[in-house]
Amino acid sequence: MNFKIRKMEKGDKDEILSMMEKFYSSDAVFTNGSKEIFETDFNYCIEENPYLEGYIFEDDGIILGYGMIAKSFSTEFGRMCIWFEDLYLKPEFRGKGIISKYINFIEKIYSTAVFRLEAEKENAHACYVYKKLGFETLPYCEMIKK
Repeated sequence: MNFKIRKMEKGDKDEILSMMEKFYSSDAVFTNGSKEIFETDFNYCIEENPYLEGYIFEDDGIILGYGMIAKSFSTEFGRMCIWFEDLYLKPEFRGKGIISKYINFIEKIYSTAVFRLEAEKENAHACYVYKKLGFETLPYCEMIKK
């Protein structure tokens, strides 16, 4: 499939928010999010923000899906850490290698970074794809405080 990866733009808002609602209501995500969080995330993606970047996967003007990366520093590895946050494809575009190309695209931009992501165990296909791309399952107990 011949598609391009580009940064999110203001005009993408309605379609991105719609995809975010679908993504966060699916089994692929542990939390459900909210419209307010989706709007905040989108706005951070289109602004000059040092922590979050948003990308669109597009073919001939048709949005296929989107991805977001969050930037931090890993003291464990002594270098920048790129978290693959939202990775969403519309169902009809899944299985076409888009996520693999996107991950490779980000790895080229941030070639010295360590890369991390989270996936629900029930999302077996996504876990398979990520392992195929070189990601390893970590034995961590992840915790959260809100």
